[in-house]
Amino acid sequence: MKVTIVGSGYVGLVTGACLAEQGNNVFCLDLDPKKIEILNSGGVPIYEPGLKEMIERNRAAGRLQFSTDVAASVAHGDIQFIAVGTPPDEDGSADLQYVVAAARNIGRNMTTPKVIVDKSTVPVGTADKVSAAITEELEKRSLSADLCSVVSNPEFLKEGAAVEDFMRPDRIVIGTENTPAGLRAKEQMRKLYAPFNRHHERTYYMDVKSAELTKYAANAMLATRISFMNELANLADLVGADIEAVRQGIGSDSRIGFGFLYPGTGYGGSCFPKDVSALSKTAKEHGRELKILGAVDAVNEIQKYVLVEKIEKRFGKDLSNMKFALWGLAFKPNTDDMREAPSRVIIAELVKRGATIVAHDPVAMPEAKHALEQDFQSNPQGLKNVSMVDNPMNALDGADALIIVTEWKAFRSPDFDVVLQKLTRPIVFDGRNLYEPHAMQELGIEYHGIGRHN
Repeated sequence: MKVTIVGSGYVGLVTGACLAEQGNNVFCLDLDPKKIEILNSGGVPIYEPGLKEMIERNRAAGRLQFSTDVAASVAHGDIQFIAVGTPPDEDGSADLQYVVAAARNIGRNMTTPKVIVDKSTVPVGTADKVSAAITEELEKRSLSADLCSVVSNPEFLKEGAAVEDFMRPDRIVIGTENTPAGLRAKEQMRKLYAPFNRHHERTYYMDVKSAELTKYAANAMLATRISFMNELANLADLVGADIEAVRQGIGSDSRIGFGFLYPGTGYGGSCFPKDVSALSKTAKEHGRELKILGAVDAVNEIQKYVLVEKIEKRFGKDLSNMKFALWGLAFKPNTDDMREAPSRVIIAELVKRGATIVAHDPVAMPEAKHALEQDFQSNPQGLKNVSMVDNPMNALDGADALIIVTEWKAFRSPDFDVVLQKLTRPIVFDGRNLYEPHAMQELGIEYHGIGRHN
């Protein structure tokens, strides 16, 4: 099938590459010429395991192309995916300007029937706005609105495992209209996703608004589990319990399960913070306050400061002349995404207290440099107290303590003899509970986890 992807960011690139992998002819559009230049020269503007190789393979096979040509992109695809960004607005709602602009471009250029698919994470009612924008453009050219049908097909991709998630999905959600055009669109979507349903049916068909809400509901539920466990971990610290034992005790209940029950320094990234906020905003627009989600967001913001509080409790408020090694900058492993990353808060707060930071991350350091430059715009002198090194062990040289922020596999089993040799003091603040307290104690390491009890 001929498919167009409008937006060559994280969701668009993964969607385009994976659909091309299934034999479809995919045209990826982006209005940023620098991004298209990178893609056409063999590069990939984001880090995602397996994505670069898949793009190279399908470009070579002629199934995947990248361009800034809007007219060509609309002419190409019978199915047009809108996968542009929906950043949070000042009031917390999703900014739909790029979604509506993409819809208008499609309406201005289409001459044959198209299925328009909202792949971006968008609030309930967005499909109506997309349909209205396209219809308005079609009517300007005296064309029938029956030429298109808008479908909601939200993505459920985990950064760091997005290719695997797309190729072997837990579920595929498709929302269509109960109209002749909607039924035709449903059939085309069924054909497009047929390769993903060979072993068993993974697709759930529903109305458009239910599909739009499903995406937000899923992320809000996962964010809730994280904040819930972080609250319990903080309580465990106070009462002397071990949150790891608690996690195993409740996770073994089949009604609860183990997923997203790992306490830490709070969630970040492009999805959970934005989607929790946008869902809360949607509810307020309809006269309803989602009190649980308000608490989820508040707990998460507080959690980003937990490691700083532990460090302050151990060393005092004045951290002048103190040096800390920090392992992990990205908000989670297997990505270079620095959006809402807890490391940004931790670094800013420690620098504010006079500390020097030497950080390492396996892939996120270039992105981290850009993010920290933004964070320290009002205090450029503070940024001089932050440096990055290519080897995690080099970050330890002369440091007063090691801080772990991201649970990269490379950090799970370090040579602790070298760690002890390089650190000025044998102290570890583990924001992801990578290590067992009793094992650290046996090594002579003073260990501070999240809700862990020796």
